[in-house]
Formats: sequence, C-alpha cells, structure tokens
Amino acid sequence: MSAPPVPPRLEQLGQRPFSFYPPILNVVHNEWQYRKASWSEVLVQNTKSLEEIWVPRRFVGGVSQIDEPVMIVGLTKELEYKAGTIWPAERRVIEMPRAVNEGPRPFAPAPAPPRSAPVIGIRLEGGTESRIGRLVLGGIALAIAGCVLVVSLYRGGVLGNKIIYSPVMQSDLGLGAFDDYHAAVRLLGQPAEDRWRPDHGEMQYRLLGYPAQGYYVILMGRDRRDARYVGALDRNWNPVHTVEMPGRVNSYSLLRSLKRF
Repeated sequence: MSAPPVPPRLEQLGQRPFSFYPPILNVVHNEWQYRKASWSEVLVQNTKSLEEIWVPRRFVGGVSQIDEPVMIVGLTKELEYKAGTIWPAERRVIEMPRAVNEGPRPFAPAPAPPRSAPVIGIRLEGGTESRIGRLVLGGIALAIAGCVLVVSLYRGGVLGNKIIYSPVMQSDLGLGAFDDYHAAVRLLGQPAEDRWRPDHGEMQYRLLGYPAQGYYVILMGRDRRDARYVGALDRNWNPVHTVEMPGRVNSYSLLRSLKRF
C-alpha cells in the first residue's frame, strides 16, 4: 500500500495562488502568492491588490494536499491586518458609555446575612373575612396556572403560530467536504432557494435554502462547476454544521466570517 503524498512546503508553491484559512481579517480578497521568506517570517503578495505583507512563521500551518477548488494554507491562529502589519485577532469587550456628569459608580454593599422571616399567624374568621381569603387563594392558583400554560406553549414550540426550530445536529446532514450540488440534492432534495454570491477573481458561494428544515446549505468554489460543501447555517446565519477542509482545518471560522447574501 503506497504512502499518502507529503504536503508541499509553502516555499515550494512557487507562483501557484493559494488562500489562507481561516481568512485574514480586514482583507477582502483572500488569494495570495509566495514571494520569499526569512528564518522568522514569510512574505506573501495579494493577487488582486498586489499588496505585500509579512506573516510570522509561527502562525503558518500546513499546506493542503489537494488544490481543488483552491490550494489552502492553514493558519494556527486567527489573524487580522491593520496598520500594514499582521496581528493576532482580539475580541474586545466594549463598555457602555456613562451618562453626562455621572460620577464613579460606587460598589454595591455586601448583602446582609439571610435571616429567617418571622412567622405570622393568620386567622380567618367566618363570614366576609373567610370569603376574602378564598378569593385571594383562588387568584394565586389562577396566576400559577396561567404561568404554567405560557411556559408550556413556549417550550412546546408553538405560540401565535410561531414555529421554533431546534439546532441541526451534524450527523443529520450526511454531507462532506467533497460533496457538490448534485450530492446535496440527492440527500436533501430540491432546495426552495438557490442563489449565488459571485465575487470576481476570488471564491464564489452558492446557497441552497431549505426553510422547512430551518437551514441553508453553503457551497464554495472558484467557479460554479467546482463548488463543494463547506457547511450549513441556520435562520440567524449561525453555523450548525461544519466540515474538515483540506489542510485539516475546520470550516467554522469561514462560515462565521461569511456575510449574509
């Protein structure tokens, strides 16, 4: 049995174009060519903007063995391009602005230790007081029953003809990274929606909509003949199914960065 082919090194790609995965943030066109390298960095050039950037070698992963629909060079960390330099992407928490003339917010005092509530005896006498007590207890019981009914309707999935769909499990779709449009139709049936997001000179994306199931199937390729399955998104454009792409990289980051179309 022959051994699998060894993936080429980045320096061996020559003039062959490739794409980084996950894509570098703040860069629209994800197609590059190798230029040169030092012991610590690799110089690549964008094929559309012709801009050259240095990528630290510690962030460059493996090169895919398969170059269809495009050669993939993996990145060990999500990167972003700013001020002419590559940096690790940071997710920052934005503090809500304070009101005008608002001073420093004081620390909340420590809560007092819990104490047992005093037990008060309630004595219901006959006549009017007894009827008032029964009305109060009946109102409380009715309110509890109403709350239970509302919770049941929400958890049951129907409230005012609103259908709530649960997330799609990965094992439900049965599609892989090498499946195309015809494979998706054979497994899932004809889609209710079929549209493209063409980007001249870079990757194209095809959307197959299945509203009854509550998800969109996404295909990606350099042209429509070579588009392959990269995952599925729900109605809120969140990934619900991902695949392992060439170069042993998962398609989750690609789907998260894909704009709705």
